[in-house]
Amino acid sequence: MKVLVADGVSKKAVDILGKDFEVTVKDKLPAEELLEIIPEFDGIIVRSASKITKDVIDKAVKLKVIGRAGVGTDNIDISAATQRGIIVLNAPEGNTIAATEHTMAMMLSMSRMIPIANETLQKGEWNRKKYVGVELCGKTLGIIGLGRIGSGVAKRAMAFDMKVIAYDPYLNEDRANALGVTIGSLDDVIVNSDFITVHMPLTSQTKNMLNKDNICKMKKGVRLVNCARGGIINEQDLADAVKDGQVAGAAVDVFTAEPLAADSPLRHVPGIVLTPHLGASTVEAQLGVAIDASNGVVAALKGEPVSTAVNMAPVSAETMKKIRPYLTLAERLGCTAQSLSDGPIIDLTVQYNGDIADINTKMVTIAVIKGILNPILQTAVNYVNAPSIAKQRNIKIQEIKDKDVEDFANLITVTVKTPKGEQTVQGALFGMEGRIVSINEYRVDVDPHARILICPHINRPGMIGQVGSLLGKHKINISGMQVGKTAIAGTSMMVLTIDDVIPQSVIDEVMKIDGIFDAKLVNFYAV
Repeated sequence: MKVLVADGVSKKAVDILGKDFEVTVKDKLPAEELLEIIPEFDGIIVRSASKITKDVIDKAVKLKVIGRAGVGTDNIDISAATQRGIIVLNAPEGNTIAATEHTMAMMLSMSRMIPIANETLQKGEWNRKKYVGVELCGKTLGIIGLGRIGSGVAKRAMAFDMKVIAYDPYLNEDRANALGVTIGSLDDVIVNSDFITVHMPLTSQTKNMLNKDNICKMKKGVRLVNCARGGIINEQDLADAVKDGQVAGAAVDVFTAEPLAADSPLRHVPGIVLTPHLGASTVEAQLGVAIDASNGVVAALKGEPVSTAVNMAPVSAETMKKIRPYLTLAERLGCTAQSLSDGPIIDLTVQYNGDIADINTKMVTIAVIKGILNPILQTAVNYVNAPSIAKQRNIKIQEIKDKDVEDFANLITVTVKTPKGEQTVQGALFGMEGRIVSINEYRVDVDPHARILICPHINRPGMIGQVGSLLGKHKINISGMQVGKTAIAGTSMMVLTIDDVIPQSVIDEVMKIDGIFDAKLVNFYAV
């Protein structure tokens, strides 16, 4: 078999692939040439320069695997690859240490004012008294998001004798205890930390998570770090807080728009350290992602499990034909159940009723897990790593199968349990189209094509109109609405199918409407 290595991927990767396959290296590969030569290859490894579009995939008649030497896969049409049964894999672990160490480097540089001290010394100044820093020892570090990188930062911070508190609403207490970290609410982290670092994915919920409203609650002289995703900390609010002295310093590696604009409010602010998205930019990380990607390609071409697949692991054609219609539905049922839940999920039960009970549903259950985990993790969750991530987070998983049917020929029931209660969502296929048919025993018929907003409310006139008017004011289109009574006397539930992005600020406005008990946004684009 033949493998194409493009975009200047490390020679080490070529050496690994060359042991089993014929390797062609094209460091600079114009799109026209890629279209011309791709039909002869069984595998390809790229970085970010080469675009593996649908047109490329359509011509790749022999292609079995696409490897990305890095984390992001924006340059690969994953949907088109999946339709063709082509595995797409990345290298999510290769830059973990680099990003972790960069976070620590930014924290140290900021607290000891190393960049400005170096700059002025190079100009001939000698300002020992002017640049007096602070120590990490004895300080409290607040970590928002305790995934791979957040956990690595916690471990290193404790080696500096820092006290670590963390906010991660989806992390079990047992896991936190194993790390030696105190789990608290977001307010706990905001109010009690001397340093705060964020390690969350950028979603509608985390965008502008740290803004002027909660920065003002922080300790005066707090220091902030963002090496995760641009936009989690509001850039204008951060710049203003540093200028005002509320925030003593900030270190930022990622930005809302990159490259950073010349007129960014973060530029030219004393106390703010900026780096141009260097979190993964180490020799070791670049080598690591190349090795990880090449090992994944070798495994895929040999028919072995691929631990870093971002679409799905290979299954037999017969099994795939039976389960394919259920995969997206199952993932979106998981996403819905997670979005309705408060606190970390500790138990997941997936029940299959009807003929589907005779099928090997392991991958369908994994799709449910993906739907639960993908919206809350910075790391992409796939069909191979989802079970291990769930296990790491101490989520107990149970499958129940029952041939008996009532209202639907084949029904999937997803029940999640948190310390605060249970949420149950059901779905079924209508032809080849998946529909959500029940939310906590409330019968619905929801097309999970975009986003849904679920609002339990008091049963009285005017509630629907108030929510509709509010969303209309913000130019948010409602494509479908269902309203009905719940099992609780005097209450109803409205389920709105939404076409447009809903900022968290609008969700907050909905919550303030008198008579609205809750407002849960389920964003299916996040899975």
